[in-house]
Amino acid sequence: MPNETTTAAATTRKFRVTINGTIADVWQEITRTDRAMPCFFNMQMHVSGFQPGGRLRMRSVNGKYTGVVGDIIDWDPPRRFSHTFQFTNFDDPPCIVVYELGGKDGAVEFTLTIEQLALGTKSAKQMVQGSELIIQTLKATVERRPIPFMMKFIHVMGRVMAPFTPAKCRSDRWS
Repeated sequence: MPNETTTAAATTRKFRVTINGTIADVWQEITRTDRAMPCFFNMQMHVSGFQPGGRLRMRSVNGKYTGVVGDIIDWDPPRRFSHTFQFTNFDDPPCIVVYELGGKDGAVEFTLTIEQLALGTKSAKQMVQGSELIIQTLKATVERRPIPFMMKFIHVMGRVMAPFTPAKCRSDRWS
């Protein structure tokens, strides 16, 4: 169950999982740019540079659509990576996503924290619903096990529904 801290305008949510693997393997999986990332809904990460101020884009495998945009805030390999996060299909304010990795009993404790999440927004609903699936898919991927059925279903539906993606998500609008 995630931890939650709420203020009047925003909330912080934490999701944790222990992964049987190495910190290097987990770090590689959450920062890869060479192919689609199963744990991030089969999107491919594009960055202008892995350093604070670098621009981050999560795009469809064919590059035609951009689902998420952000700017890198913190880059401390292989322990911490954070960036702003905004869905391109919603007009909600951005939040901050923080990935933290630490050793625990020969495994990796992975924490996904969402900060400054605007309560009551479509983005907040999607982020909270998707985070548990993200960490479970990351765990399965690193441990070389089948990913959760729901994530497989989302991958298939993403391909099927791609022609119906809103025009405002086209990558040519998100340099």
